[in-house]
Amino acid sequence: MSEVAVLGGGCFWCTESVFLALRGVLGVTPGYSGGRVDDPGYEQVCSGATDHIEVIRVVFDPAVIDYQTILQVFFATHDPCTLNRQGGDVGTQYASAIFYQSEQQKKIAQQVIEQVQEELGEPVVTRLLGPERFWPAESYHHNYYAQNPNQGYCQVVISPKLSKFRKRYADLCRLD
Repeated sequence: MSEVAVLGGGCFWCTESVFLALRGVLGVTPGYSGGRVDDPGYEQVCSGATDHIEVIRVVFDPAVIDYQTILQVFFATHDPCTLNRQGGDVGTQYASAIFYQSEQQKKIAQQVIEQVQEELGEPVVTRLLGPERFWPAESYHHNYYAQNPNQGYCQVVISPKLSKFRKRYADLCRLD
């Protein structure tokens, strides 16, 4: 039986590429959550007018990778201490957020946030939010890094992040 995690950690191109590399992840879909407009488009979300956050919907096998590990990877691969910003990506759509899908996920997320805050020694601004409607992003955003490896953003931002992630979490990465 699979579980779902919905996470906002900046640009969904980055977070998608990281989570697609994890063993036990069955699928990753970029999209939008937490806003006040039905079926938002990328330009609307980027304008900040919809209050949506760029997120990924991660479907995973808890027998292979548990939710706590998913969150540990999430926190290790983005900056949870910067409000509405990840590097050069600035705006409310880039907020650090966890949309828990159950009370058990909420409890685990609270524990991991406390642990990360203690390790970093500074406040974690990651928003812990209840389940919200997930809107899949437009098809050209899906598997963006794999389809556009030579694009500037992919080379300058995603490639180094993915390399660092693979080094740190080699034991969790897919072998394929």
